[in-house]
Amino acid sequence: MREIIVLSGKGGTGKTSVTAALGVLAAGKAVIADCDVDAANMHLLMQPEVLKKEAFFSGELAEIDPEACINCGMCEEVCHFDAVHQDAEVYDINPLRCEGCGYCEVVCPTNAISMHARRSGDFFVSTARTGDPMAHARLDAGADNSGKLVAKVKEEAKKLANQYQRELILVDGAPGIGCPVVSSLAGANYVVLVTEPSASGLHDLKRLVEVLQQFRLKAGCIINKADLNPDQAEAIRSFCFENGIEMLGEIPYDSAFTAAMIQGKTIVESDNQLKQIMNNIYISIQHKINVL
Repeated sequence: MREIIVLSGKGGTGKTSVTAALGVLAAGKAVIADCDVDAANMHLLMQPEVLKKEAFFSGELAEIDPEACINCGMCEEVCHFDAVHQDAEVYDINPLRCEGCGYCEVVCPTNAISMHARRSGDFFVSTARTGDPMAHARLDAGADNSGKLVAKVKEEAKKLANQYQRELILVDGAPGIGCPVVSSLAGANYVVLVTEPSASGLHDLKRLVEVLQQFRLKAGCIINKADLNPDQAEAIRSFCFENGIEMLGEIPYDSAFTAAMIQGKTIVESDNQLKQIMNNIYISIQHKINVL
C-alpha cells in the first residue's frame, strides 16, 4: 500500500482539482481521502454517496444550568476569552469564544457550570462516483483540532484500503503548513506539490518544502497555469532542482479547466490537452512510488 499526499503552500493553486483528476485516473485502485477538513470541497468533484456519517467530538465546551445559576457573575469575571455573556439576567456561553479551559466551572459557587465534549464537525465514509471508497470530513466553523480530524480520516482510509484491497491511498491535504498538513504527512510515501507561477506561490512553496525536509519525504512538483508567468515558473523550476524536487509536469492555463469544474467533473474527463498532460503526470507519479 502506498500513500500519496497532494499539498500546496497556498490555497487556490488547483490542488483539489489535480487530486480529483488523479483519483479518476486511479479508479479501481485507490482509496480517496479528503484531509482538507477546514475547507472540504473534494465532494464537489467526486460526488460521493455517503454510507456512514458520525459526529466528531474534540475538546470541551462549558455549559451553564440556568436553574442552578444564581447570576453572581463570577464566571464572566474570570473568563479570559469573553465567552460568558448575560442576557436578560441569564448567563450563557458563546460556543465560538469558549476555549474549554474550565476556569468558569472551578469558580462557580453553585456548580451550575459543567464541561462537555465539544462537537467539532462530521466524519464520513462514502463511495465516490468512481466506485472507490472515500473517507472525508468537515470541521465546523470556528472549531479547532483539525489535526485530530485529519488523523481520523487517514486512519479510516487505511482501514478501507485493507478492506477493499486497494494499493493506493490518495490524499487531498490542506493548504499551508499548519497542523492539518503535518497530520496528513504522517505515514506518507510521496508528496505531490501543486503550485502556481506567482511570487506568493513560490514563497509558500519554499515554506512547505522546509516542512517536508523535516520529514525527509520525497516530493514532486506540478506547476499549474505555468504559462501565465514564465519568469516565476522558471524560478520555481530552479528552486525545485536545487532542493531535489522532481518536476512532474506543467499545466498550461486553459478555459477547459474552469469548464470542467463548472460541470462538476475533473480535467481528465473531456477530450482536451489537459487530459494527456494529467495522464503523463499520473504515469510519472506511479513510477516514482514504485521505486521508493
